[in-house]
Amino acid sequence: MKNILCVLPVEQRHKDKLEKAAAGCPIIYSSPDKVTDEQIAAANVILGCVDAKRVKASENLELFQLNTAGTDPYIVPGVLHENTVLCNATGAYSKAVAEHALASLLMLQKKLHRYRDAQRENNWTDFGTVSSITDFTVLVVGLGDIGCHFARLVKALGAYVIGVKRRPSAKPDCVDELYTQEELEKLLPRADVVFNILPGTGGTHHLYTEEYFRLMKDSAIFINCGRGGAVASEVLYKAISEKMIASAAIDVTEVEPLPADSPLWQLDDLVITPHVSGYYHLPHTFECIVEIAAENLAHYFAGEEPRNVVDFTTGYKK
Repeated sequence: MKNILCVLPVEQRHKDKLEKAAAGCPIIYSSPDKVTDEQIAAANVILGCVDAKRVKASENLELFQLNTAGTDPYIVPGVLHENTVLCNATGAYSKAVAEHALASLLMLQKKLHRYRDAQRENNWTDFGTVSSITDFTVLVVGLGDIGCHFARLVKALGAYVIGVKRRPSAKPDCVDELYTQEELEKLLPRADVVFNILPGTGGTHHLYTEEYFRLMKDSAIFINCGRGGAVASEVLYKAISEKMIASAAIDVTEVEPLPADSPLWQLDDLVITPHVSGYYHLPHTFECIVEIAAENLAHYFAGEEPRNVVDFTTGYKK
């Protein structure tokens, strides 16, 4: 018998699905804040994220299914045993995060953030010209599931879309042009929108330097739903306050929560959301996560390769 630990906030219908895939093995249900160290240490399978520091490279842990797409804390050497198979939730968040990014883009294009601010001050003000997505070149940096979903949305609305991937591959239909990350510098001057959806790795930390923002159009819109560490807070502040770019929307910040005294809060042309584009805010997301977990439980007991296996050297799905 295998020890299966689930820390996902499941309902009975989800439990039925998981238990059907568990080959008769009982599942212990808990939550990230209530699960005990003993339960973690005894688990052969963990479904859902527990604090990486509490895993302690357990030799018992054979399959660790995260409920996140990001894997940053779990690929640090010494966190997981070398025999542990780590899987993420790639594919579950594409609809939620891509639509959040699209909503942010349209809001900035039409200056709705400015009108909302004016409304709070009872101020009937015209903020002038706006832009159309049909005239835009959109640069999607990170062409995974979320990036491709966003690319399809903006392309359907008439944008010209350029995709950036970590590795060379065949060009998917959702983009008009495809490049690798090494070519990003030459692409930035072409973009009306830069959408960053890269994960947090050594190669993406502080990727967007002041020099990169100076390469962008002064009319450009920057959107970050990847990792806050992709751009230093002071660099983003300078880029917006000095009009290197027109505006930005960020769902992630370098330090989270964003400190109350951060000058970023005071920028008129920066829209900040507190890392809410993903998680379970869209119910569809959680249903996808349970589906992935059940599928991988079935693969595990059948001795098959699970879905979304993570490459420890990159932090990406293999």
